[in-house]
Amino acid sequence: MSVIQEVAKTRGAARETRKGDGKAAAIFLAPWFLGLGLITAFPLLASLYLSFTDYSLLEAPSWIGVQNYVDMVSDPRWLKSLGVTFRYVFISVPLQLAAALALAMVLDRGLRGLAIYRSAFYLPSLLGSSVAIALLWRQIFGADGLVNQVLAYFGIQGVGWVSHPDYALGTLMILNVWTFGAPMIIFLAGLRQIPTMYYEAASIDGASKFRQFFSITIPLLSPIIFFNLVLQLINAFQTFTQAFVISNGTGGPIDETLFYTLYLYNQGFGSYNMGYASAMAWVLLLIVAGLTAVNFLASKYWVFYDD
Repeated sequence: MSVIQEVAKTRGAARETRKGDGKAAAIFLAPWFLGLGLITAFPLLASLYLSFTDYSLLEAPSWIGVQNYVDMVSDPRWLKSLGVTFRYVFISVPLQLAAALALAMVLDRGLRGLAIYRSAFYLPSLLGSSVAIALLWRQIFGADGLVNQVLAYFGIQGVGWVSHPDYALGTLMILNVWTFGAPMIIFLAGLRQIPTMYYEAASIDGASKFRQFFSITIPLLSPIIFFNLVLQLINAFQTFTQAFVISNGTGGPIDETLFYTLYLYNQGFGSYNMGYASAMAWVLLLIVAGLTAVNFLASKYWVFYDD
């Protein structure tokens, strides 16, 4: 057999192997594609259709066009939920990232038992969205809760923090800041990737720790900051459990904890106005997508990648 024939035979066998690999990959990926279609794509398209209908869950949907979106603009509770959610996101997310970065820098100093500290600080991120933690939070900030007991020890008269309109949203912000474990772990991994030679050179040049932080740490960590910012922004807009439990599903007091997702839930499953709720869901999707796009566009001015 000639060399050319041998090469052709080898290539043919390789092609057959690749074809076989493709079939195997398709078989293994089939459940994922099936789940994507049935659990994600189909409900997504169905909700888009329902957003243009009057649908009460009990009767067949009737087409009304963009009326749900028009009604939304004149709905005072929708506007209130939007304002509450924006305040929650734009205040708690930066505070959460600042706390996560500060603690990551402390842990990056090489403390003994680092794995234990990482696990301890990461635990709230796993529990922060649970019903149990929300119930505990309501007890801590209740009229007879732990916070008021500590204040009473110092002779200070506390209030019902979760039931007071001036402080209820603040308690939920504190809860979100407390769940800084996930971004902290990511920040810690990013800090470990910054070469120490940069800090050594800066120290030799007489740069202070403050200057090193803003001239070395922040620029080199900016991709990690950007990643955490986008991720936590999206998560904050989807906050539901904490507000539902603390306000007993009402969004009180006087709608000060009426998060967008909570009002969406009340419309869809409380008032059986599923068409309106679907329209609200798509508006939320557009808001999150728009803010994410703005972050990506703005990232070219402050995020620096090591080429």
